[in-house]
Amino acid sequence: YDPHTGNVVDYHGGIKDAKKRVLRMIGDPETRYREDPVRIIRVVRFAAKLGFEIEPKTRAPLQEMAELLSNVPQSRLFDEMIKLLQTGHASSSLEQLRKQGLDRGVFPILDAVFDEARRHPGRDHFVQLALADTDRRVSEDKPVAPSFLLACLLWHDVLDHWKRNQAQGEPPFPALQSATDAVFDARIGDISGRGKLAADMREIWTMQPRFDRRSGNGPLTLVEQPRFRAGFDFLRLRAAAGEADPELAKWWEDFSLADMPERRELMEVARQQDLAKRKQPRSAAADGGDDAVGGGGDAPAKKRRRRRRKPAGEGGAPASGESGD
Repeated sequence: YDPHTGNVVDYHGGIKDAKKRVLRMIGDPETRYREDPVRIIRVVRFAAKLGFEIEPKTRAPLQEMAELLSNVPQSRLFDEMIKLLQTGHASSSLEQLRKQGLDRGVFPILDAVFDEARRHPGRDHFVQLALADTDRRVSEDKPVAPSFLLACLLWHDVLDHWKRNQAQGEPPFPALQSATDAVFDARIGDISGRGKLAADMREIWTMQPRFDRRSGNGPLTLVEQPRFRAGFDFLRLRAAAGEADPELAKWWEDFSLADMPERRELMEVARQQDLAKRKQPRSAAADGGDDAVGGGGDAPAKKRRRRRRKPAGEGGAPASGESGD
């Protein structure tokens, strides 16, 4: 900028590129990427944010030089990934990573997302809803918590580990703790603030089976939790993706907004509905889907006790405590 004439002096043709919606690296791209490999990620982020096409010479070395990112500290890469996802263009950022061949081996967390999309196409819907919700909040100048978005991205990875741990005999909540630790080690690694991040994400995940319990004091305790809103928003996204009952999400929304008498009434209606479901024959009960959450809801139905045979010739009613079936 020339302050005397008021003119912008464009030595690199930036104005022309901006009009053509082209993103170009100043200088030799390979040299620039070697100086700071994080520029590879920034090229993708700016292209997604601005909707620009990456100039061929700038784009050509991206995939080949992505291996340089392995020398970048994990914490710095993690920060760059959060910028990709929380600047209001999360969906287009992931699409740009795919387009440039950077959807594998750059961010372990995003590896989990892309792997899920390939192995279980239906699960991708949940992630897309979470990304769209994040973009909406950014556009409305609302805060976005990294822990919530990461809980969404890694949910199915944790869910698979959780089910596997329970199948091997672990109790539900220890199984979830083990699953969370395993996913964190594999996908996040040793980064600054890991403990707080893990605690927030684990709290969101552990709330999901608790939402199935709508009787007793559980709902009254859960709704007062500091992270209740994050856990409920997570449930709402699961319901929108078809992974949880929309009626359950609606019930919790009504419950959270109700006063105490209304909450008691909602709990009583839910209790009656649960009793009616338990009286249905087993064949009438709906099976849970692959992504249904188990282990933290109501206790499984107790096994029916067999009636003890009476000695021949003995009459009378069954003894106290025995089944009278």
